[in-house]
Amino acid sequence: MVVAIDGPAGVGKSTIAHMLAEKLHIYYLNSGSFYRAVTFEVEQAHQDPMNKEAVREMTKTMHITVKDGKVCNNGIDIESFLHTPEVDRYVAQVSVDPIIRSWVNNQIRQIAQGLDIIVEGRDITTIVFPDAEFKFYFDASAEVRAKRRFDQNPETQNYEKVLEGIKSRDKIDTEKAVGGLKLAKDAVLIDTSYLTISAVCAKVVTTIQMHSNMQTSRN
Repeated sequence: MVVAIDGPAGVGKSTIAHMLAEKLHIYYLNSGSFYRAVTFEVEQAHQDPMNKEAVREMTKTMHITVKDGKVCNNGIDIESFLHTPEVDRYVAQVSVDPIIRSWVNNQIRQIAQGLDIIVEGRDITTIVFPDAEFKFYFDASAEVRAKRRFDQNPETQNYEKVLEGIKSRDKIDTEKAVGGLKLAKDAVLIDTSYLTISAVCAKVVTTIQMHSNMQTSRN
């Protein structure tokens, strides 16, 4: 079983997907971590993340796995290095490259083989797992998402700057030539703007349970 979740930055996908994985007792993958892993390794090699050829060459030496919820490259845990300001600065640009997207998608599909899994990202319902049993799209206004990000560290951030960053990321994500962010026709749309994390989880779980019950009754 594949539960696929898409949506823009700051909408709560990762937090909600983590909680859902625990509730449903299934494996969790964050596709964004794979792009962050590539960006991190490029920077570690003192290469320019904006140099497409350098980034593509780096992936030829990488093999991403997930162990105990931690992202590993060639067996080495790099999870704690994936959310630094340096990685944040370039990950969106790295993820635009169709070659890198294809590589990441293949890595994700390999890990997912034979597993019940929940995966979240930008193109999971449309490109990575277009035939997923369950598809969800989480959304919220840019202002709401910026406020959430700002509230996490109000002492070290400026709300207007955070909002500007959110809108910039949305533009990059929606205008990608390959794997652009969009609502799949058969995805369940959930506006998380004024819902608690628990409420969103409840909606997803209810949808899955209703579908499972319908399938059981048909059989």
